[in-house]
Amino acid sequence: MSDQPIVLVTGSGGVIGGNVIEHFVGRGITTRGVSRRQPDRTPGWTHVAADLLDPAGTRQAFGQVADTTRLVFGAYIEKSDPGEQIAVNVALLENTLDALRAVGAPLRHVTLYQGMKFYGAHLGGFKTPTHEKDSRLIVPNFYYDQEDLLRARAAADGYAFTIFRPEGVMGYAKGTPMNLLMVLAAYVAITRKLGISLRYPGNRQAYDGVLYQMSDAALLARATDWAATAPAAAGEAFNLTNGDVIRWRHVFEALAEHYGLKLEEPQPFTLAEQMPQYAGLWDEIVAEHNLEPTPWATLVDWHFGDAILGSTSDNVSSTIKVRKAGFHDCYDTIERTLELLDELAERKIVPPAR
Repeated sequence: MSDQPIVLVTGSGGVIGGNVIEHFVGRGITTRGVSRRQPDRTPGWTHVAADLLDPAGTRQAFGQVADTTRLVFGAYIEKSDPGEQIAVNVALLENTLDALRAVGAPLRHVTLYQGMKFYGAHLGGFKTPTHEKDSRLIVPNFYYDQEDLLRARAAADGYAFTIFRPEGVMGYAKGTPMNLLMVLAAYVAITRKLGISLRYPGNRQAYDGVLYQMSDAALLARATDWAATAPAAAGEAFNLTNGDVIRWRHVFEALAEHYGLKLEEPQPFTLAEQMPQYAGLWDEIVAEHNLEPTPWATLVDWHFGDAILGSTSDNVSSTIKVRKAGFHDCYDTIERTLELLDELAERKIVPPAR
């Protein structure tokens, strides 16, 4: 068997999956991406159309990926009910693993993504900094069920796996509204179009007091590549962020300077209630700057923005374990955020800074 991997990425249209695909394509590695609809992404990879909730259909579709050696599992379906969220997301993973087994894929490694919800970030205040050795919570969590399934299947079928726990993933993904980068980009674009000052849409405690962290999607892609061949990564879970922490005041100061806006004191309001009214204004922005015609309703998930920007609890994880294991890449989060916003402008997704 060749040492050259053949990679299959589920959730290929998402911010994580899309950036993982771009990374492997850039390295000249045979890469396939799974989703129900073909995403508008960089060429150089093969799209596999499959509904991972359909076991029979997935097995049939996976006949064309029977040579897969690495699975990167980035598929996710949001559900508000915890029981439904567990059932549907476990089914996504189980059907994927079952289909690869059924077609006889020579699987060597699986990468699974979790997040700070593993530690209770969605429940309000939680213990920080988090460490991978921290005990699970009593609250049901689909991350736990997926991990248990993966550990059992890896042991039974003889392949390695690695789990990453990022937070606030930042990167380009057209049509993926649960993306912090797009929340900031769209909010700033509307502010500029209105000709008003930039204000943080949350309370002062969140603005000045909370420590937050982010994970660059490109960094996560590089870590995914590293993990498959690093002995220290086999069977392990790692927190993975840019390696620093931010306060929202400093982020908004940098945004204001970058876009030439005056920064005023924060004003709490609910993005999900107020921002949908600007669909018409967004259409004007698209026409004015000749942008990709992305509908306002699918550009940003404002509920996601409210959850991140409205949190009044620190969100900090230790990344010592992954560094000790051998992955040392990092970013200055504020500098990288501005770079990514400029990349969005180059892709004609949002207006340029100047």
